[in-house]
Amino acid sequence: MSHKNTNRPQENKRENLQQNNLNNEIEQEADETTSAEAEIAKLQEEITKLKDSFLRAYAESENTKKRCQQELEKNTKYALASFAKELLGVADNLDRALSAVDDKTQEQCGSFIQGVEMTQKELTHVFEKFGIKKIDCLGKIFDPNFERVVQEVDDPSKPSGTIVSELQAAYTINDRILREAMVIVTKGGK
Repeated sequence: MSHKNTNRPQENKRENLQQNNLNNEIEQEADETTSAEAEIAKLQEEITKLKDSFLRAYAESENTKKRCQQELEKNTKYALASFAKELLGVADNLDRALSAVDDKTQEQCGSFIQGVEMTQKELTHVFEKFGIKKIDCLGKIFDPNFERVVQEVDDPSKPSGTIVSELQAAYTINDRILREAMVIVTKGGK
């Protein structure tokens, strides 16, 4: 009997040791679980931040793409503006040449005048092809967006600011002013 009693305290020690080891393992697993949960929460927060950053960067790149596309379209649309502006002088000279023709000149230089008229028509056709249009302003009220007044004349029969003469025609390119007209307007009037 005494043999059994001596084993019992040893068994209790062993059981206590096993219980302590089991408790330590449980605490360690709980600590690891808490640590893993904290790491998961941290990673989920980082994922959320990265998603937000990605969406912002994507939106910015789309906006940049749209701005570049619009700028490219605008540049393409108006690239010819400086070249076209230079050609307006040619159109002006053809108009002047044809307006200087009288009956005597018409008889003497009929074929030549016809060639100038054909050249003027071709130039007008090319202008239209590239969106360049002449603005008719005679008889209209002065608009500072399209005309520049170079002289005023008294004419009480017409409202003040009526365009009575055009020294240089106005042109637009794709609905944007290419060159303003130089005009003579009335003063006084109704």
